[in-house]
Amino acid sequence: MSSYKIAVIPGDGIGKEVVPEGIRVLEAIGRRFEINFKWNEFPWSCETYKSSGRMMPEDGIEQLREYDAIFLGAVGFPDVPDHVSLWGLLIPIRRQMQQYINIRPVRMFKGMVSPLRDRGPEDIDFWVVRENNEGEYSEIGGRLYSGTEAEMVVQESVFTRLGVDRVLRYAFDLAMTRDARHVTSATKSNGIIHTMPFWDERFAAIAREYPDIRIDKFHVDILTANFVLHPDWFDVVVGSNLFGDILSDLGPAVAGTIGIAPSANINPTREYPSMFEPVHGSAPDIAGQGIANPIGQIWSAAMMLDHLGHPQAATAIETAIETVLQETALQTPDMGGKATTKELGAAIADAV
Repeated sequence: MSSYKIAVIPGDGIGKEVVPEGIRVLEAIGRRFEINFKWNEFPWSCETYKSSGRMMPEDGIEQLREYDAIFLGAVGFPDVPDHVSLWGLLIPIRRQMQQYINIRPVRMFKGMVSPLRDRGPEDIDFWVVRENNEGEYSEIGGRLYSGTEAEMVVQESVFTRLGVDRVLRYAFDLAMTRDARHVTSATKSNGIIHTMPFWDERFAAIAREYPDIRIDKFHVDILTANFVLHPDWFDVVVGSNLFGDILSDLGPAVAGTIGIAPSANINPTREYPSMFEPVHGSAPDIAGQGIANPIGQIWSAAMMLDHLGHPQAATAIETAIETVLQETALQTPDMGGKATTKELGAAIADAV
């Protein structure tokens, strides 16, 4: 029997509601595939910040290093500024753990209804690969003359050849495992004069290493339009930290709901644990109502299993999700149903 130590950070808002459902499904799949999980919950959140002045302890990263993976719910709540909560927990984990690849599948399961007319599961099935450690999410910058009419704010983007090349190679390697073998680059080199032409140059250079992969590139503005107009065009989409973040929210919305969207923050060298979390965030508007969609968390659990070396178990969870979604009575309000978080989570656990 395989055994793994998992650090659990439910975090804020609906994170505390969906994480237990992810664990419920993992325990069910563990019984089927003889996988044992040892859970250790860390109560790091905006509540922690309000009581201690920190989102996590000073030695938080060291505490997490001993685990095989990190299972995160959500970060952020209205009574703590977003940049404080994000830079106090999520971004330090991503950077200090060198989780420089963020991958987010976009898929319309059977049983879902897309807001796009006449689109079905065969039309929406692609991946967004996001650079996760640099790019537009840089700490370089600051303010001058704060509070005066001369106030000035500077924010620097940072693109390194190392950082760009490794995310591009990851995207091409992922495309090699898929039937379409197609990579699309998100750029904006017509308006951003230094970083985006550099990104384009590196994309062209890495593409030459993969002659069997079909490539194209779009400026990010028209790319977002084509996510809506032509979602069937895409297979693997690769973008910078900011562009990848935006596109991977739009993708699942096109598929039907952001509530199902998972993500993985990957340390490809496995020197540090990787972190798995839903895309939807803490959703304070529905927190505490018991109606949050747990599929984003559950699908993130499947991605964690795949990363840990259990692809069959991961596929079994995805199959269970699709099976349950075809029962409209088990869909949560974001999908047009009336099911609760616990009802949908329990149904998927039963299905595996």
